[in-house]
Amino acid sequence: MTRRHLLAAAVLTADTALLAGRHGADLPPWAVPAYALVVALVIALCRRAPLAAFAVALVLALVTGTAYVLLLWVAYQTGREIVSRSGTAMLVGTALGALTVQLVGLPARPGAVSSLVATYLVFVALPVLVGRYLAQQERLVSTLDRHNRQLRRERELVAEREQLRERLRIARDMHDSLGHRLSLVSVQAAALEVSALPVPQRRAVQHLARATRDAMDELYGLVGALRSERGTAQRSPGVESIDALVTQFRTAGVPVTLRRCGTPRPLAPAAGQAAYRVVQEGLTNAAKHAPGRVVTVRVTWEPDALLISLVNPLRDGDGPSDDGDRPSDDGAGPSDPAVDAGHGLAGLRERMVPVGGFVEHGPAGNGWRLVAMLPATTGPADLPGWEPAGLTAFPGPEPEPVPAGRIRTLGLGLATAAVMFLLLPGSMLLGIG
Repeated sequence: MTRRHLLAAAVLTADTALLAGRHGADLPPWAVPAYALVVALVIALCRRAPLAAFAVALVLALVTGTAYVLLLWVAYQTGREIVSRSGTAMLVGTALGALTVQLVGLPARPGAVSSLVATYLVFVALPVLVGRYLAQQERLVSTLDRHNRQLRRERELVAEREQLRERLRIARDMHDSLGHRLSLVSVQAAALEVSALPVPQRRAVQHLARATRDAMDELYGLVGALRSERGTAQRSPGVESIDALVTQFRTAGVPVTLRRCGTPRPLAPAAGQAAYRVVQEGLTNAAKHAPGRVVTVRVTWEPDALLISLVNPLRDGDGPSDDGDRPSDDGAGPSDPAVDAGHGLAGLRERMVPVGGFVEHGPAGNGWRLVAMLPATTGPADLPGWEPAGLTAFPGPEPEPVPAGRIRTLGLGLATAAVMFLLLPGSMLLGIG
């Protein structure tokens, strides 16, 4: 049973009890049940025809002299339901008409008029005004909430347009700059493939040409994904592609040892892509900073996580730089302005945060180690912070606003109760004959 039904039952019980307490000895046995039925009908009518219920409640209060609890309830509900000017005019006219009738038939005794006016102020005017005020507040809050929702939708649309514009800009820049350079390298590699070269050099050129074509294919696939609305999630390789990646580096001349341990477990797509990028970045850095040195890749499956580590020895005199990257082969140190700060390791950290993993790198003995941990999961739904694709992750739905004005409504109710039960004489609760 809802709170509204409980309050209606309380009004019915209280009003019937007041009638029985004041007139019970003078009424026939059927009068009290009949009165209770009439009160119940008025309460039910209040929802569909508040003005009619208000008029009936005024008549009952005039006839019985005890229907003030019902009148209080109906006046409050009528104030909540009546919003139009015509309805308000009819409500005021009905109340003034009933007050005029009672004033005409009022016995001539001191204080009778003021007592009747006070009764109407408390049991008619006050609940009507309170109901009307609360209803207006609720409508205002509802309107503001609707406008806020519309503003949020518009903000998301603007952010989505900005995201698409930025993706298109990046796609154009990649195609126009990096794409053209790779095309030139591919043409030169193809020309070397058909030239007369010794067998070792021919094989190296073939590997170079194949790697260049693969890079072009991947670049154009990435450009196409940036131009589409689905993003790059479907095109990015995952943890299952680590073997192929290691094979590519071996073919390119990087000595790589791959060691696996444990039983593979399901990973979220974003976590699998991050694992692949960890191995790719580690092997790339190893080939750049310690060419010819053996790189050991360990892929270890734990019951609830995937651990990836890459260890490779450095050349004598090499060491970590201040920004997290190792020095370049040309001997330039971290203070050399010609050396750009690397962004690969920073990008790995950015990939790890949404999937709940972490990545660390640093010296390990006479070498360098890159370690990453990714949580195993049964699906992407277990990672609430993961966004599948795109450059910008929109925030999740904002929580529903708490109904505003609760404290104000409570204060208003307490003030109304103080007016009713502290300023009115106790005899008014029994009605005025």
